[in-house]
Amino acid sequence: MSFHYTVETSKTVDQAVSDLSNELKTEKFGVLWDFDLSAKLQEKGMNFETPYRVLEVCNPKEAERVLNEDKLVGYFLPCKIVVFDDDGQTKIGMPKPTTLLNLTGKDKLCEIGYDIEKRLISCIEKSK
Repeated sequence: MSFHYTVETSKTVDQAVSDLSNELKTEKFGVLWDFDLSAKLQEKGMNFETPYRVLEVCNPKEAERVLNEDKLVGYFLPCKIVVFDDDGQTKIGMPKPTTLLNLTGKDKLCEIGYDIEKRLISCIEKSK
């Protein structure tokens, strides 16, 4: 069992981010932050040329649900989805919410995590 869900797309990183952002809206997930990791590393003098974007996404209702079950789950929030170039192939992926929430050992959180994961995977699939 893998800790992540990753797909390939023929889209550019920028187009994949744009399409993914639109799909996330349909599931009531907002993009809180679109972090251009490549640009930040270059700004700091690093020689990292690979397009690499980290989206921090959140659905307020779901965040409230998991935090009401266990405030420590805030360590996993917001959810991250990464869009990056891997040797000329654009990939979209995320750590699976179920993997993270299973670490709590709480069945209710695992159920919520499964629902969130299905919805995020659907957004990723529709945007690829």
